[in-house]
Formats: sequence, C-alpha cells, structure tokens
Amino acid sequence: MRLGGGGCQATRELLRATAAREWRCGTRYILRALVAEGRLLRVPTMFFYLSKKIAVPNNVKLKCISWNKDQGFIACGGEDGLLKVLRLETQTDDSKLRGLAAPSNLSMNQNLEGHSGAVQVVTWNEQYQKLTTSDQNGLIIVWMLYKGSWYEEMINNRNKSVVRSMSWNADGQKICIVYEDGAVIVGSVDGNRIWGKDLKGIQLCHVTWSADSKILLFGMANGEIHIYDNQGNFIMKMKLNCLVNVTGAISIAGIHWYHGTEGYVEPDCPCLAICFDNGRCQIMRHENDQNPILIDTGMYVVGIQWNHIGSVLAVAGSQKVVTQDKDVNIVQFYTPFGEHLGTLKVPGKQMCSLSWEGGGLKIALAVDSFIYFANIRPDYKWGYCSNTVVYAYTRPDRPEYCVVFWDTKNNEKYVKYVKSLISITTCGDFCILATKADENHPQEENEMETFGATFVLVLCNSIGTPLDPKYIDLVPLFVAMTKTHVIAASKEAFYTWQYRVAKKLTALEINQITRSRKEGRERIYHVDDVPSGSVDGVFDYSKAIQGTRDPICAITASDKTLIVGRESGIIQRYSFPNVALIQKYSLDCRACQLSLNCNSSRLAIVDIAGVLTFFDLDTRVTDSTGQQVVGELLKLERKDVWDMKWAKDNPDLFAMMEKTRMYVFRNLDPEEPIQTSGYICNFEDLEIKSVLLDEILKNPEHPSKDYIMNFEIRSLRDSRALIEKVGIEDASQFIEDNPHPRLWRLLAEAALQKLDLYTAQQAFVRCKDYQGIKFVKRLGNLQSESMKQAEIIAYFGRFEEAERMYLDMDRRDLAIGLRLKLGDWFRVLQLLKTGSGDADDSLLEQAHNAIGDYFADRQKWLNAVQYYVKGRNQERLAECYYMLEDYEGLENLANSLPENHKLLPEIAQMFVRVGMCEQAVSAFLKCNQPKAAVDTCVHLNQWNKAVELAKSHSMKEIGSLLARYASHLLEKNKTLDAIELYRKAGYFFDAAKLMYKIADEEAKKRTKPLRVKKLYVLSALLIEQHHEQMKNAQRGKVKGKNSEATSALAGLLEEEVLSTTSRFTDNAWRGAEAYHFFILAQRQLYEGYVDTALKTALHLRDYEDIIPSVEIYSLLALCACASRAFGTCSKAFIKLESLETLSAEQKQQYEDLALEIFTKHTPKDNRKSELNSLLEGGEGKLPTCIATGSPIIEYQFWVCKVCKHYVLAQEISNYNFCPLCHSSVE
Repeated sequence: MRLGGGGCQATRELLRATAAREWRCGTRYILRALVAEGRLLRVPTMFFYLSKKIAVPNNVKLKCISWNKDQGFIACGGEDGLLKVLRLETQTDDSKLRGLAAPSNLSMNQNLEGHSGAVQVVTWNEQYQKLTTSDQNGLIIVWMLYKGSWYEEMINNRNKSVVRSMSWNADGQKICIVYEDGAVIVGSVDGNRIWGKDLKGIQLCHVTWSADSKILLFGMANGEIHIYDNQGNFIMKMKLNCLVNVTGAISIAGIHWYHGTEGYVEPDCPCLAICFDNGRCQIMRHENDQNPILIDTGMYVVGIQWNHIGSVLAVAGSQKVVTQDKDVNIVQFYTPFGEHLGTLKVPGKQMCSLSWEGGGLKIALAVDSFIYFANIRPDYKWGYCSNTVVYAYTRPDRPEYCVVFWDTKNNEKYVKYVKSLISITTCGDFCILATKADENHPQEENEMETFGATFVLVLCNSIGTPLDPKYIDLVPLFVAMTKTHVIAASKEAFYTWQYRVAKKLTALEINQITRSRKEGRERIYHVDDVPSGSVDGVFDYSKAIQGTRDPICAITASDKTLIVGRESGIIQRYSFPNVALIQKYSLDCRACQLSLNCNSSRLAIVDIAGVLTFFDLDTRVTDSTGQQVVGELLKLERKDVWDMKWAKDNPDLFAMMEKTRMYVFRNLDPEEPIQTSGYICNFEDLEIKSVLLDEILKNPEHPSKDYIMNFEIRSLRDSRALIEKVGIEDASQFIEDNPHPRLWRLLAEAALQKLDLYTAQQAFVRCKDYQGIKFVKRLGNLQSESMKQAEIIAYFGRFEEAERMYLDMDRRDLAIGLRLKLGDWFRVLQLLKTGSGDADDSLLEQAHNAIGDYFADRQKWLNAVQYYVKGRNQERLAECYYMLEDYEGLENLANSLPENHKLLPEIAQMFVRVGMCEQAVSAFLKCNQPKAAVDTCVHLNQWNKAVELAKSHSMKEIGSLLARYASHLLEKNKTLDAIELYRKAGYFFDAAKLMYKIADEEAKKRTKPLRVKKLYVLSALLIEQHHEQMKNAQRGKVKGKNSEATSALAGLLEEEVLSTTSRFTDNAWRGAEAYHFFILAQRQLYEGYVDTALKTALHLRDYEDIIPSVEIYSLLALCACASRAFGTCSKAFIKLESLETLSAEQKQQYEDLALEIFTKHTPKDNRKSELNSLLEGGEGKLPTCIATGSPIIEYQFWVCKVCKHYVLAQEISNYNFCPLCHSSVE
C-alpha cells in the first residue's frame, strides 16, 4: 500500500503507531465483543493506494469537496470564492483497459463564478442534477447543468449569518439549510420555502436527513445533537455514548446517515455515523439506538463519509507520529461494526475534506491546494471454480445476499439468495458458502450432535446446488479449501472437515459416515495446541472458546500442508490432512493473505500494509547466532499488492496485482507488467484468467464475457512468435531450455500443421499427451496427404473445412463420421440425404431420433414428434404426445402397437394419470394385464367397468371389489346405485338387504304406502332370485340320479346358513303383504265393501312389526264401525287406548270417541260366526286370497309362480298380473 512519501520505514512506523493506538483505545475490545455477539463474522481485508493528484491553480487552499455519485462530477470549494466542477473520464480504445486500469483524464474543468468569500459548503442533488454551494458570507447559489456547462439557477442571501451545513433528503425533493445563528430553512427543489425556524441561543454546525425524510438531526457547536421531526418540532437530544469520560471542548467533525439506496450488508446494519474532532465516533442503527458501535480513531478528525453501499466508513484527519514532529494526514477505514480496515497516509499539510466516488472504487481528498485520488480495492465476496465466477452483492429490495454462479464458458448464470453470508471460498469444482445459521430452521438430523451451532459451511457445486451443509459452533473468520478438506478458523481455533462429493455410496461407506467424527472427518484444534498427527482425538467445541494471547490472522492449505498465521508474525506449519505441528516460523509482519505454491515449498504473504513477501519453508540456513534453522525469508518484496495467485502447474510461477498492473514472476524475476485491474481467477498452462469484478458489480445481474480477461505469459508469447517467424527447430530448442507442457503442446500443434509428424510425436511425448501420440500414429498410417491434412484440420477444430476436404475426396462416409463424433445430427441428416444406401437407413433412423432428442431436451415437443415419427421411436413418441397433451395421438399410437408390447403398460399409465379410463383399460387389456385395468377403473371410480372386467375375466377378488364400490356409493348416499351394482353382479342377497333397508326407512318417513309396497316387493323379488341362484349353484355341483332333489336340498341348507342373521330372509314377502293388505282394506272401504274391508283389515294384526299399530287399529276400528261389528271395534279401541306410543292427549281423544260410539251402540258383533275364524288366527289359519283378503276355503285357487301367494279361482280371471308381486298371470 503506497501511503505517500517518507519511505517504507516511515510507513511502517505510522502503521505500528496507528495499530498501537487503536488497540489501546479499545478497538480490540470492540472486535472481541463483536465476535462474542456473533456480529463480527469475518475479518475484512481492503487495500488502497494513492493514484492521482490534481493541483488547484494559484495555490488556492481548498475548503470542501463533493463527488456526484450518479454523474461523476466533482465540486470543490476553496478560498477567494474558488468553486470548480471537474469530471474524470476514462478515455481508451483498448477493450482490455477497463475500470481502474484505464487512464482517466479531466473531461470537465469549469470554474463557477459567483462567490466572493471562501466556499465552505458544497452538496449535490443527484436526482435533479443540481449543485448547491455556500460561502463564508452566507451566500447560497443553486447551480444547474445546461448543455454541458453549469449555470446559476437560484441565489439566496440572509445577510445575517453564515451557512454551516446543507443536506438534500433521499429523494432530492427537499433541502435543509442551517445557519450558525440557529436559523433553519427547509426548501423544495424548485426554490420554494417550505418552513423556517429560529433555534434561539443555539449555534448550529451540521444537519442530515433520515432515509425516510421523517427525521432531521441538528449538530450543535457545543457537540450536542438534537433530533427534530421533518416539520421542525423538537423530539429529544441524542445520547452520545462515545463521549463518556471525555473532557474539554469538542466539536462535531461529521454526521453521515447512509440511506440504504443500494441495500445493506446485513439486516439491521448500523448506518448513522457521528464523529467528533477528538477522534471519538459512534455508529448507530437509528437515531434512538441505545447500543451503538463505539470507536476511538486516535486522530484529529475533519470529515467522515460512507461509501455508496454503506459498507465502509472513511474517516479523514491527521495524527501525531512519535518519530516526527509534524502531524501526518491519514484516512482510516471502518466497517459499519467498527472493524478497522486500514489506514491510508496522505501527503500535505492539512486535509480538510473527503468524498467517495459513486462506485466506491475511488476516494477524493482535499489537501491544501491539491485533490488526491486514492484507488480502493474492495474485499469482495467472490471465488472461481470450474469456469464459474461466484460473486455476491446486496440489493435494496432484499435482506439476503444475492449470490451469482456465472458460468463464463456458456454465459449462463444461476442465482441463489443467502442470508447472513460471511464468505465465499472455492477450490476445483466446488465452493464453500460460510453463513450464519438460520435460527428459524432446525438443523439436519445428522447434525444433531452440534445442536445449537450458529454457523454453517455449505458445500456447493459450480451451479450453486447445495451438496452438504455442515453446522459448526466456531466463527468462520477465515476459510481455506483443498480438493478434499475445508478448514475454517476463528481467532483462537481452527476446524477441519473432510467433505464428500456426490457419488454412489456403498452400505459400508454409509456406515462410515455415521461414525465419521470418530474416524476424524471433523476435528478442532486450538492454535496453542501441539497436535501430534494421530487419528485419535475428541471433537470438542470447547476448544474454540478458549482464549489466546496471539490470535489467528490468516490461514491457507494445500493437499499436504496447512499454514496458520498469527498476529504476532508467527507462522505455524502443520502436516495435512493428519494435523501435526511441524514447524514455527517468525516474521516481522502481520499477514493478511497467505498462499502456498503448487508443491507447498514456498509461502506468499501479503501483510496488512499490502507488502508481498515470500518465505521458503524447507530451506535450511544458518542464523546470526550460528544455529541452523529451517525456513528463509526471500529477498523479494513488493508494495501495494492486493491480489496474487500461484501457478497450478509450476512452483516458481506466480502472478500478482500491484496497483493497476499485473506482474508475472518466474523464479522471483518479473516480466513486463500488464495494465489491468482484474482479480486473478486462475493461473494454469502459462495463461492467466482474471475477472473485472469492479465492472461486473456495476450491473451484477447482467455480467458480460467482456469482463473475463485472458493473458498469456511471456514464454508462451515468445514460443508462439518463434514458431511463426523463425521455425520449428529454433522454437524446439527454446522450449527445451524453458520446458513446460503447454509449450510442448504448442510445438506439437505447429508441427502437425506442417505435417512434421516426428517432431509432433516427440512433443506430445514430452507433454505426456497420450491421445496426441495415438493421433500422430494414426496419421502415419494414412497414405494420402490430403487425408492427413483433413484429419489435422479436424483435430484443430476447423470442422467445416475438414468436411469440405472429405467431400472433395468423395469420402462422404468420413464427413458423416466427423459429424457423428461432434454430435451434429442436423448436418449428419443433410449429408445422408445427399446419398443412398442400405447402410444409411439405420443411420438415418438414428439421426432422426437424435434430432428428436435435441428438440425434446429443449421441450420443443412438436418438433420432436416429427423426427420421432420418422425415426420410429415409439417410446419417445409416447412421451412427446403426453407432454403435448395430444391424447388422440397417444391413443392411435397404442392402437398401432402389437399385443403385449413393452410400451403399452407405460402408455396405459399415462392415460391413468390424466383420468382417461377407457383408453387406459384398452391398453392394459392389450398387454394382457386385466388386473391393472380393474385397478385403473377402481382408481378412476369407474366401478361399473371394474365389475364388468372382473366378471369377464373371472377374478376372485370381485367380492371385495364390489364391497369397496358399494361402500363408495353408500358414502355418497347413492344406495339405489349400490343395489343396481349388486343386482347386476348377481349379489342378490346384498342387494335385497339394501332394498329392505330403504323400504324400512321409507316406511318410517310415512311415505305413500304404494311406494313402500313396491320397495318391499323389489326386496322380496331379489330374495327370490337369490334362492334360485343358490339352487342353480348346487345343481351344478351335485351329480347323480337324485341330483335335482339333492341339489335343491343342498341349496336350501346353504341358504339357511347364509340367512340365519337376517330376519327378512325367512319370509321376504311380509313387508309387501303388510302394505298390500293395508292398501287393499282402504280401497275396499272407500268402495263400500265394508265387510270385505273388515276381513282384510283383520289380517293387518299380524304385521305390527312393519306397520305402526296406531294405523292398523285405527283402520280396523274404522272398518269394524262401518261394518257395524262393534265388538271388534271395541277391541280395536281398547288396543289403541293401551298403546304406549300415544300421548295422554291422543289417548283421551280415543276414549272420548269410544264413549261417544259405545253409548249409542252395544260393543257386540252381529255376525260373530263369520269373524270367528279370522279373529282366532293361530296355527290352523286358512290361506288368504291376496286379491280379496278373504280366507280361501275352497279347493280351487291359483298360486303365483314368483311370490307363491294364493288367489281364489273365480277372482284370478279378473287379473293379468299377480295382485302382490305384479308378475304376469299365465
């Protein structure tokens, strides 16, 4: 880090003094407290250096400076009315020179005339492109941009006092101006005064708005800060914790409230910074924050400002250095949580102001009569793995970090949102996202051993898919990664984890995972421990909370070595992965970044001052005392270094970034620098890949391939030049002197192009390219020179040219073979269509299918169908029809397939998934899977079809199927449908039970008697069918002479067993008989056949279990009364009066009616002899004619074949149908 003149010694003294002061003043305490609270999630690193200096003419001293964040204008005010507006713009035609590396020149340098006194305040309104300035006389001028120049728009002068501060609100609509005498004016952007107020007896010096423009903070000359609302009403005084125990006069050096326009680095992040001239500073979350971040900067402060995203606070001022009499101008940088990022020394006598550039990559400093510019190298969260740049940024609309996985090869990006992201670390094809654990989500089951863990290491692949999260109780301030392990370190301890990548695990490996901790996949070591490397050990997080006098400040690791740097300069070397302390080395600097070369022999150290040094880990040297020690600090030292990367394939090669130049070193000797400001991604095969993160993060949602830079190192460039200009032999000698696989490969390719197969083979051998050796041997077997040339052209990827050569040689087969290797099936198809041949037919089919696959992979199903039809690929065709929802096409395909085709079950399942039962059944039956067809019908509630299929295929489970369907229908209250189901299936007994149940329910509802009779008749008819079915079944089983009688008996016996539980089976017709006589009696009564009606009504006494007694005996009493059989009538009334179901009121009504009848008529039957037989009943009861209700006493009568009931012979001639069951009379 270049901190101005004075040399390296002065720089280091300044840094030591700063560090000592900040630790004494409590910054160390702050850092420890932050770690304890879990708020310090990472030790940040940021580098900066002075880059440009602009002198103000006539040595006019500057007073203030302000950088327009949107348009890039820089306004600076100074003595004698000086007001200048400058603009720095990069002007270069070189596309590789972007960002900080591009030269910047003044595109605007305008003097603004209008002020006579020293300009003390300048402030921008970015939204409306206005500049507001004020001088020592109180004159305020608002400037506007017109046709590329700045002009006065408004002027205001109170002539009473001087303006001390001005502040525009977040949306640029209002400006608040405060005067020294206590006057406050709030005006609008168009110049109108909104309100004004005089704060009596108060000297104002600062003002700022809150982000929502509801609060104003006024800074007083005596150091107090008052909180007002946006209408000028006093709310309260702010509590200034940073001034506790401070004595003497103090003044406010600066107040800056970051408005959150670019989002916050984390939720609830401190954003209001207040700093005093004595160096005390507090950073608050809001104006009433009772627990602010407190900092003692240990300097005299003149100004403060947040960068554009509120992640870095710059504090400008001066500091006394012990070894020098004069004060030194410095800028100190802090995070919102008070962590010190570094110190920038600035030359000159007195610094008066500072301002950030809009992108946060530069800072402007007003010193004496000069403007100094410093470049900032931010501590981005980023990494590079498997051609993928992983970077994180914040958005104003989301509290999480937006992590982008940008595949630079295919220019595709994958976005993940990660809460409380700490760092990104990459290695090989994987990356680790270190985050704070989400308190709202429980941990994985296999993580229960670390219950309460507060941090997570998430292993991701190159597209951001989380593969393995690991919960830990150790703050991952530093994270390193190798191909097999992740190392995370806090200040006191480090944790190692052997991660696993996705692969098929055997049962043994799964068992090993469950015992992984025991076997050492995870370990924790305290930095003061001396581990021996044994695999035994305890996984104990208590080590992580034990303190140390010398904290960890950096770590790095390779496959065999782990390096831990400590703040005192001690470097500890451990063997890896079995961690054992091998060596301790002592350095004179505090490491910020550590990096091992590819064979772990050298260590690169970048310290907090940006100085790069190198340490040879294995060299044995003799120290000043004459003792032999291991390890040597190499003499190479570079300043202002902010990034470095070792080559992956050469231990002596590395690239480093110094200011805006990239240097490549071989054996500690530099090549000529390359002008760039990119962060180094990868150094391999003599090529360096770097990424312009500054440019990407200006528009992070749309990264461009232009921001990926590839640089060749000198030996590669020289070898290429020698091959092109001198020849293969000289180039071969040069490469022999500077061997590298990449150079040998370059030589091999050049030799191939010149058909020098011997040199090519030798070169391929030297770079161990087995495929290349095989290729050269194959070329040697070819006779034709043109064939060799075509093969070589194809080898170099010039496929169009190679194809043309093959076709010119009339070798269409080779052209097709080339395209087949490339997978260019469209071209294969074109080539096949140009010729003919039997061999082409199968290839044509293959090409059609491959093109179909191409379209299907891109979900262009319609295009895919056309090619699959031509390629006769029925399986993929079915899938396409299904995806297109072309079920007619799918049905036609199923119909076209032969029986028992393997695709039919799959097509049937497709129909099932969309509810097409008929087509699914057809497909299942075609492949001889009737059970699957039945299951489909059941699944889709097509029960009729299911039963029909089950019957037609004689399935045994039809009973259970019917039961399930019936219960399904009954749940939906479709009882009649269930009866119909049972009847069609031949389950007459079950159908009869349901019908009888319906009849019973209808009877209870007092439905029309005729409807109830019909229901009972239907139930009885079903029982009769059941009887017949049982007899037929037995008749089929029994063989022999007496088969009919035997089968009938067997049927009756089986029926007896089945029907013992049901009361209606014994006499299925009782219900029908009851309602038949009930209706018949009433019909006879109303037709005037009172005697017949009485006889019929008397039969109803046997059916009290079916028809309510009150209805039976009411009808009987009525018929008896009409027939003048008062004896019977009297008995009916007695029965009615004794019924328990009647209420007392109803019984009284019957008694009153009986009294009325029987006071007039004697309760005796006139025709007693005729009624005796009916009244007696009993066992010897005569059969009853169902047509008249009279007893049959004659020998001539008709018997119904269905219901087995009788009708008098003379009566049946009047009927075509049985009066009871309505079956036809034969």
